[in-house]
Parts: sequence; C-alpha cells; structure tokens
Amino acid sequence: MTETQRKIAKDLLKIKAVFFRPNEPFTWASGIKSPVYCDNRLTLTDVEVRNDVEQGLAQIIRENYPDAEVLMGTSTAGIAHAAITGHIMNLPMGYVRSGAKDHGRQNRIEGRLEKGQKVVVVEDLISTGGSVIEVVDALREAGAEVLGIASIFTYGMKKGLERLANADVKNVSLTNLDAIASVAADDNHCFIYSFTGISDNLQDIFLVFPFQLFFIYFVCSYQFFYKRSTIGTYNDTVFRTYVC
Repeated sequence: MTETQRKIAKDLLKIKAVFFRPNEPFTWASGIKSPVYCDNRLTLTDVEVRNDVEQGLAQIIRENYPDAEVLMGTSTAGIAHAAITGHIMNLPMGYVRSGAKDHGRQNRIEGRLEKGQKVVVVEDLISTGGSVIEVVDALREAGAEVLGIASIFTYGMKKGLERLANADVKNVSLTNLDAIASVAADDNHCFIYSFTGISDNLQDIFLVFPFQLFFIYFVCSYQFFYKRSTIGTYNDTVFRTYVC
C-alpha cells in the first residue's frame, strides 16, 4: 500500500464516507447489490479531505498523464473534482453527460473540446467500469485522445478490471477497498456480526472481532461473487451488523 492510498483511506474513514449496510444492501448503478458503499461526494464538504483528494488527483495526472490538455469529469460525481483539479493544474475542464440533452444544443459533452485533444477523465469511483467507459467512448467518438482515468476510489472488481482492459483504457485510483480494510483494521474498528448461511454448522452465531476479519468474510464471499458475476447474492451469506 502506498502512502497516498493509506492517507486517502484514512480520510474517507474519518469523514464516514464508507457505509456498511449488510441487511439492506446498496444498489449500484450497475444493478449490483452491495453491503458497502463509498460516498466520495462527502469529500467535497470537508476542506482538509477535499484538498488531499484534489491534490492527489492532480499528482496522479502529473505522474501518469503528463501530456494532458483537458480534464473531463463524469456526470455528476466527477464534475466538481475535475473542476477543482483543473484549477490546481491550470487546465481546462468540462464534463460528459450520461446522455445528450433533449433541449438547447443537445450536447452530451459540455465545455469546449477540440478533435485530437489529449483528455483525462476524472471519476469519483470505479466499480464495474460501465459508466466511465461510456464516457471514454463518447470522448473518443468526438475525436479526443483519451489518455486514461484518474479516480478517487476503486472496488477492484474483476469485472471492472476486465472491462477497462477490453476498452484499452488505464485507470489510476487514489485508494481502494483493500487499503480501506487495512487502515480500518489498524485503527481497531470493531463490529458485532450475526452470520447465517456460511455453512450448515454456523447458524445465528454472534461474534465480536476486528474490522479486518469482517473483510476476510466480505472479500471471500465477494471473490466468489465477482468471479461468478452473479448479481444480488452474497454466496448465501447473511450479515447482521451492530457497532461496538
């Protein structure tokens, strides 16, 4: 884990941007139901964390995409981050809508973009990669040269990694789920869990253990979940969560 990954992970945990809701899973834009959700919009309302994030995104772009000429945010979560990072780097920015407007100029890409310009897409998080790849495709269709993606957080899903590879686009994230788990364990976060469905011998067992052990169960079930590409299942594992 890099120092930046650790720092941003600590920031996200500090402002309570990482939510766990095993009993009522979150539904992602992809349709996948997940007990964990990272709300990076909350970084905008904490000045210190916001500065860490935007400076981090600027550093990613300087190091990985030094020829960047324009930043393009994803709509809507990436817009503010693209604007602030663009200001830091003195680069123009715009954003890409999820679909063309049905009024006015009916633009999908907002802001001036010339054919051949070298673009970096700014995204808040990467899960299955579907939304950000649609943005990349729209920019390429408009004649832009997409250098890659700079994002705040990635779940590291196999499906997302494969999609990005198939689209021939690079993503660099400030932090990831593994870093969140490691930092949370170091900070001694603790929860009580009731497990059912883990095996025939474990029914309604209550356990108290550090945050990291939850992620062992979480990651094990989700490795199965990701590889099988099954939507809406947790490998028959049910979590009931209580904060210590």
